[in-house]
Amino acid sequence: MRSQPDTRRTPTARLPRAAAAVGALCLALSACGSGDDTAPDIGAEDVAAALEEGGEITVWAWEPTLDRVAEEFEAEHPGVTVNVENVGTGDEQYTALQNALSAGSGLPDVAHIEYFALGQFTIAGNLVDLAPLGASELEGDYTPGPWGAVQGEEGAIHGLPMDSGPIALFYNQDVFDELGVGVPTTWEEYVDAARELQEADPDVYIAADNGEAGNATTGIWQAGGQPFQVEGEEVTIDFSDEGTARYTDTWQQLIDEELLLPVTAWSDEWYQGLADGSIAALVTGAWMGLNLESGVPEGAGSWRVAPPPAWDEGDAASAESGGSALAVPVGAENQALAYAFIEYANSGDGVQARIDQGAFPATVADLESPEFLSAESEYFGGQTVNEVYAESAANVREGWNYLPYQAHANSLFNDTAGQAYVSDTTLAEGLADWQDASVRYGEDQGFTVTTGD
Repeated sequence: MRSQPDTRRTPTARLPRAAAAVGALCLALSACGSGDDTAPDIGAEDVAAALEEGGEITVWAWEPTLDRVAEEFEAEHPGVTVNVENVGTGDEQYTALQNALSAGSGLPDVAHIEYFALGQFTIAGNLVDLAPLGASELEGDYTPGPWGAVQGEEGAIHGLPMDSGPIALFYNQDVFDELGVGVPTTWEEYVDAARELQEADPDVYIAADNGEAGNATTGIWQAGGQPFQVEGEEVTIDFSDEGTARYTDTWQQLIDEELLLPVTAWSDEWYQGLADGSIAALVTGAWMGLNLESGVPEGAGSWRVAPPPAWDEGDAASAESGGSALAVPVGAENQALAYAFIEYANSGDGVQARIDQGAFPATVADLESPEFLSAESEYFGGQTVNEVYAESAANVREGWNYLPYQAHANSLFNDTAGQAYVSDTTLAEGLADWQDASVRYGEDQGFTVTTGD
């Protein structure tokens, strides 16, 4: 197995904004495949035959735990070679993948794609329908959110879930204790704690946020907002619902009072803030635990995990942040062997190999396993953090949709809603601008887009 160096980001890590190049994906409905012609001309019997025959596949992924999965897969199938290549994180890989799709050459056999970005590729007919290869038999293996994210129309399955990102509150217990601030259990308490941290030490912030689409959509989701509705080519975008307003009002307080550290997530400054205590907490996906262990090793013993702050006291409603799947691009040379690897990695023995390295799975059996739930984390002071993550996963609000062009919509966030962080524009006004820009883009791509106005 050949592998390129890993990045420090996790499979579900959100970049600050999607690169404009992602917007170059072929989305115009009149010009792209609809996805109805993505069924392979092979079946489950060909998958078994491919394992017997052996061969070589290339996997494009930035997920560090896949290296061990590939090694164990090769050991179990001596005639198979798996080359795991990191060609970039998130939008960097999506751009490379689109370039290969456009050129019709240089494609990987397996591609790592975040849930929110799947629509960009499925609407263009660029991902193989895995249902005929055996994926249709696996629905019960996964929690509803991740499984829903990989499903297409008419039973198509465009990837197998690799992980999920139920949100949790990650907090530096040492900082909260030293400054005498209580760990918040509601969002009202969260705002109060942000003020108290700043009053106790002006160099300490409860969180870092300089305007990121992922933070906003996750917050809106947990608050009960449903701004995106999608039915085929008909899309509704409406940031005026009650849940969105609830999130917006709360976050506006944090912005107005300068209670958020204005640094970009995943930057050196961000990692330094997590390491030195100037960023005291994060509300993000369960994958953050692995990222803290690898990216902030000096924080071992200081950090803890709690359920996300509730919008109403006693309300356990949660949301997802991130999560990703493994998919097979249309045009990949060895689709049968590629599917065999995906099933092994995301449904078979490879799941445990990833869990052993700190990954958070999307498989029901593992999330309900006493061994998984009771595992103590040395990094988090011996806490059984999987219990917190699993509870959050069980309480994720239903009904959330991403736009079929979410990656590009996210690239519009910085110049619209993101202006609330750097100007007199309010977040509500910025979200309205984001809505308008996303509507225009969707219409340009051939979607019928309406709003709640």
